[in-house]
Amino acid sequence: MNKLQHALIAAAVVSLSLPVAAEGVLAQLYAARPPAGSSFVRLANPLPTAVATQVAGASKQSLGRGAVAGRYAIVQGNRPFEVRIDGKLAATLSVKPDTFNTLVIGKQGGRYALTAIDDSGGNQDALKSELRFYNLAGACAGARLRLGSGDATVFDAVAPSTAAARTVNPVAATFSASCGKGPAAHWSMPATQPGDHYSLFLTGTAAAPVLRGQLSATEPYGKAP
Repeated sequence: MNKLQHALIAAAVVSLSLPVAAEGVLAQLYAARPPAGSSFVRLANPLPTAVATQVAGASKQSLGRGAVAGRYAIVQGNRPFEVRIDGKLAATLSVKPDTFNTLVIGKQGGRYALTAIDDSGGNQDALKSELRFYNLAGACAGARLRLGSGDATVFDAVAPSTAAARTVNPVAATFSASCGKGPAAHWSMPATQPGDHYSLFLTGTAAAPVLRGQLSATEPYGKAP
């Protein structure tokens, strides 16, 4: 067992009894699901100002000050859908069927631009949690995420505008993130539950990084057109 596994086990918080956990697993198994070929798309805003967003006519969400990322909207794979930012059409896109996607908001030439990150291939174990770490910091050639302030590395050398993920036991933990040997930013993650997907976003710049986290969520099936 390596140092990271020891640290995560030490940080684990037993917050569910087995019957409750089993009930949660059954709820996931029998929950209504979108048809085959559907995909999931959300926006993430690492910019210093908040923006109003909407994907494929789903719920409008304000991103930037509170949440970095919105809920995943349900879309049909290989079919065009609209992305609106501050009420204006930012792009008409399509994604492959049966995928999860995060579209990162940026600015190019005074206009909003979107960079796609593939979130597919995540945790399928309903008794585990997933951590996904995004490097959205400016001028950060390689982002590192560590457990606490120690030397247990969770992710290393995560390239710009990409993400890395791993499955862990449900835990409560404090993380630190940095770009290379630059200053570190910190974030305390509350205890996750079995089946949770937790996203950590490194924003700001390499010299002044900001680390924030949130649970991933999906729009209820049937809400998006």
